[in-house]
Amino acid sequence: MARCGLYVHIPYCVSKCGYCDFYSVEIAGRDVGPLVEALVTELRGRVRACTDRIETVFMGGGTPTTLPLPTFRFIMAAMGEVVQDHRCLEFTVEANPGTVDSQRLEILVEAGMNRLSLGGQSFLPSELLWLERDHSPEEIAPAVALARRYGIKRINLDLIFGIGGQTMATWDTSLSRALDLGVDHLACYGLTYEPGTRLDAMRRRGEVKPCDEGLEADMYLHAIDRLAAAGYEQYEISNFAQPGQRCQHNLIYWLNEPYIGVGPSAAGYRDGTRYKNISSIREYTDRIGRAGEAVAETERLDATARAGETIMLQLRMTDGIHIDRFVQHTGVDPRHVLAEPLARMEREGLVTITADSIRLTRRGLLVADAIIADLMVELDRCDSVPIQSTDATAVDVGAMR
Repeated sequence: MARCGLYVHIPYCVSKCGYCDFYSVEIAGRDVGPLVEALVTELRGRVRACTDRIETVFMGGGTPTTLPLPTFRFIMAAMGEVVQDHRCLEFTVEANPGTVDSQRLEILVEAGMNRLSLGGQSFLPSELLWLERDHSPEEIAPAVALARRYGIKRINLDLIFGIGGQTMATWDTSLSRALDLGVDHLACYGLTYEPGTRLDAMRRRGEVKPCDEGLEADMYLHAIDRLAAAGYEQYEISNFAQPGQRCQHNLIYWLNEPYIGVGPSAAGYRDGTRYKNISSIREYTDRIGRAGEAVAETERLDATARAGETIMLQLRMTDGIHIDRFVQHTGVDPRHVLAEPLARMEREGLVTITADSIRLTRRGLLVADAIIADLMVELDRCDSVPIQSTDATAVDVGAMR
């Protein structure tokens, strides 16, 4: 029996941050009961249809811990059934520091949650204000301490660099404060101005000034060095873990293994086909009530798409593309199909190619998106890619944390 992951999307937040492009809405004044009931209906249906072992579970959003206690207890009871029945190894729930309390932690632990992912983002009040976050730096450490009192040892903390007005000194302050907390996992993301977000509109109107690109690159390299010195392993472009504490759910995405997506806008991959649910609470709830599903898009990946997305995802890992595994999944050797651009990138010091793998160098990590885009373009130029298997998949990277 193969393993797979399960992602459940809760689309409610206390407030919508200007940089966020995930599907979410403010929870104030909303009746969340119908949506949560629909989520549980879809969850149970998809789990019943799953022939693989659900090994990891990730509940994100939005902010799941914004749900009122009765509905939070209801959906977590359903999640607990899945965790128990499949003997899941890892169950992560996202939370903001200001939404972590004893009542919710008690419910989470009872459901089998064993990993908490906190959206800290910064330890500087001015930077949190710039990001439109609804918590203060003073709430982060108490949230971590409270989770530990409930026996939750595995804790991730998200941090953002490249914030407008941020300096190397303030970025180092956030890193230092995070290290002082001793969390076993840190996700350090460069701020992006995603099309359609309020922050991107403000940038285009000249209302906010982006961070200097050179400074942002220096911040990233500083994080790599600072966290390595503290004993953290960088195992993906933005993710750092103490030994043995890598996020197994995210590894399922990056290794192209199957996963189930539940909730409005959630994406999944099963049996060579990817799907995405509709991004509307009302339409999602209506369609689940009528038909038990709310899929808006499906795509059977062709040979080129499967190979391309395998390259895109595996290059995000510091281990890179494992040649034997890639050949097993796709039937081709990327060193042959992409020989010309890979040779050029190797000469430029962007990738390292061995008999076993293709990996980004330290310099390559800084321009990973451009490298992946170049390889995808070259792959599209190929007349055909003789894929022999349908194990590879696509992924909604918004689900990774």
